[in-house]
Amino acid sequence: MAKKATKTRSSAVARLTPPPVPARFSAPQPQKEDTSVDLGQRLKRMRFDNGWTLEDVSQRTGVARSTLSKIENGQMSPTYDVLQKIVRGTGLDIVELFDTRQQNAPFGRCSVTRRGEGRAHRTATYHFELLATDLAHKQILPFKSKVAARSLDEFPDWVRHPGEEFLCVLSGRIQLHTEFYAPVVLDAGDSAYFDSKMGHAIISLSKEDAEILWTCTGIASVEP
Repeated sequence: MAKKATKTRSSAVARLTPPPVPARFSAPQPQKEDTSVDLGQRLKRMRFDNGWTLEDVSQRTGVARSTLSKIENGQMSPTYDVLQKIVRGTGLDIVELFDTRQQNAPFGRCSVTRRGEGRAHRTATYHFELLATDLAHKQILPFKSKVAARSLDEFPDWVRHPGEEFLCVLSGRIQLHTEFYAPVVLDAGDSAYFDSKMGHAIISLSKEDAEILWTCTGIASVEP
């Protein structure tokens, strides 16, 4: 009788055990990330690879030569607006500034970013966590952001860039300011979609920094 019970339990375990995954569906081993090179060093390396001087990049992007030098030497963290000027003026992909891995085939791609594993970038007004950074030449740029700004006075000017963007509040409360519309308050679960060329800025109305999920088009290069 004991043998029969053991056999029954073994059969139950076998039914709960998932079948082995065929070799053709096995995931490739992840590549080791280069975490020793920061944003400034990558920007400098890409500038050297293209044979550009700081003055060349300044003329292409409209970013002051002194600002570019400070970014390359790790003396300042570029704002989101400055990053966009750099990638638009140089034709670089923003993902390439945050990750050294290359994605050659733009077809059939998939990327999973676990909680807290995005590429961090902090500015005075936003704390960004870039997502899917292992994929270059994406049509959209997805990221999470903690809104640190509490007043429009913290922004030197409107944020504006080509494309469109969508945001959804994950936690806290924000106020979306735009160039042509009255400010709107958004709570957790609320969302907004707007033209990125229109001046915009977001401040947090929460005691804690509000967190939002953000996607933008027109930022990264879309060419394979």
